[in-house]
Amino acid sequence: MEAPVIEIRNLTKLYGKARGIDKVNLSIEEGEIFGFIGPNGAGKSTTIRLLLNLIFPTEGSASIMGMDVIRESREIKKFLGYIPAEAGTYGSMTANEFLDYSGHFYKVPDLEARKNSMADLFGLDLKRKVEDLSSGNRKKVSIIQSLLHSPKLLIMDEPTTGLDPLIQSKLFDLLREENRKGMSIFYSSHILSEIQLLCGRVAIIREGRIIKTEEIETLRRKQLKKVNVEYEGNPGELLSGLPGIKKLNIRTDLSASFLYDGDINNLVKFLSGIRMRNLTVEEPPLEEIFMHYYNQKTE
Repeated sequence: MEAPVIEIRNLTKLYGKARGIDKVNLSIEEGEIFGFIGPNGAGKSTTIRLLLNLIFPTEGSASIMGMDVIRESREIKKFLGYIPAEAGTYGSMTANEFLDYSGHFYKVPDLEARKNSMADLFGLDLKRKVEDLSSGNRKKVSIIQSLLHSPKLLIMDEPTTGLDPLIQSKLFDLLREENRKGMSIFYSSHILSEIQLLCGRVAIIREGRIIKTEEIETLRRKQLKKVNVEYEGNPGELLSGLPGIKKLNIRTDLSASFLYDGDINNLVKFLSGIRMRNLTVEEPPLEEIFMHYYNQKTE
């Protein structure tokens, strides 16, 4: 039986008295696009830095494809790609020079073709110096650099920061294609909609602890909606009686807000009977989802 592509066992990192992560356990199978999600400061980047052997754990262990991330870090880096949240490069180089420099570390046989293909895909001018590029274009350089050698495992930390929606869509298409070719992907983000578009499973981290590991389809079925409605009259009693409404807040300015986890068709049918001035339905903040479904309980 093949080892998981990533296996984390009771991984803990303390910064003095401050907690980074606490007894994190994860097992990710080869070929997965696995989501890792939580609010900023939840412990996502700490977990990734431990996997990359950039910092050392207080206790616990982690392995990538059966190899210990500390003892066998050099071997792991041969087939690993990493997209950091903040792209750091040699700014005085052109994008082309930097990517050539990176590609030669891995002895990429088709470096020129692969580099130019991804640059064309993302609309990146390789002749410009990295230090003269916008943050979004520097992120493109980081993405291309991480994929040049066709890594077996790609670790991504907030990879869409600075990218416009069109480039994000192209990135997701590229990741799906690389995954079909066999690449495993560990995708860390605080944006739930990105995780839902791309990943098959997700681990939710809060205050340094994994509070839930879930199939994305199960999470989608549970997905809360945040509803704000401005109305004429007083439908408060009717609203409170609709199954699926949580945290109903009826305000004095003839408006109300609530969370809804029922059938959206039932909500639309119900609201059609209310004379409304305005209606918004949106994704609530992650923290609100966590508080509603998991009540700060760990697995």
